[in-house]
Amino acid sequence: MKILSVCLSLFLGLTAQAQSSIDSLQLIKDIRTLSLDKFEGRRAGSKGSRMAQFYLRDRFKEIGIQPYHNTFEYPFYFQDGDKQTMGTNLFGYIKGKSDSVIVVSAHYDHLGIKKGQAGKDSIYNGADDNASGVGGLLSIATYFKKHPPEHTLLFVSFDGEEEGLQGAKAFVKQPPVSASLIMLNINMDMLSRNDKNELYVCGLTPFPRLKSYVDAATAGQSKVKLLSGHDRKEDGAQNWINQSDHYEFYKLKIPFLYFGVEDHPDYHQLSDEFEHIQPSFYYQAVQHVLKVLQAADKGI
Repeated sequence: MKILSVCLSLFLGLTAQAQSSIDSLQLIKDIRTLSLDKFEGRRAGSKGSRMAQFYLRDRFKEIGIQPYHNTFEYPFYFQDGDKQTMGTNLFGYIKGKSDSVIVVSAHYDHLGIKKGQAGKDSIYNGADDNASGVGGLLSIATYFKKHPPEHTLLFVSFDGEEEGLQGAKAFVKQPPVSASLIMLNINMDMLSRNDKNELYVCGLTPFPRLKSYVDAATAGQSKVKLLSGHDRKEDGAQNWINQSDHYEFYKLKIPFLYFGVEDHPDYHQLSDEFEHIQPSFYYQAVQHVLKVLQAADKGI
């Protein structure tokens, strides 16, 4: 309970709440819930992953996201080492005035349970990677349910990202709408902590016309700096274009903007826990993503 009290006081200290459009308490509740031990690290095909699917399905219903074909759950199969694994993407939409679509995405899977020392099981809960992105997705969907968008917004929580973007690959092979209608992918992967107060947006080098939407997000006051980068060939291993689910859209020449932080010491470690997120940073990072999406929805 102490961490929740700290989170509450941090959020109440943000004087911009009068113009706030993100429910800060629900944002924290979602990331905290998805990173609990009972979800067993949300590895694709696991019991914990199935429990996470139930949670997300219920949250989609609470928010009022509409399902395609009366279901939010779309299973797919992929080869994981020497076995075939079933993953499950979850997605639905909020109808806009236009049939053209913006896909808002974040993967919910993580590394699951691994054997530790002396045979003990260790749970990789993945709070930042990527319960944070999913929490952001749910908060943004809540906003647009209350403020209907111009474009139809398709909210996708991908599975199997950690095994090679498997959920995104399955989605683009059989999207619920024609790929020609997808104008943009907004992808979130690791949003909840950075000691330098820096959030990166990747995608402006290949798609420079999106810069005006990003500029709109930086117009107001925020302690979190929204920086562009990690999207040039000369960046080498620090080129993030192929590092998360947006890459499958990029390969189809669909513009994308990917939001995330640079790696921290807890990346892909047991220590990526809810207690290590930075609530104020997380809230402001999601606000940045929302502002970019608002601008893109009006201008694209």
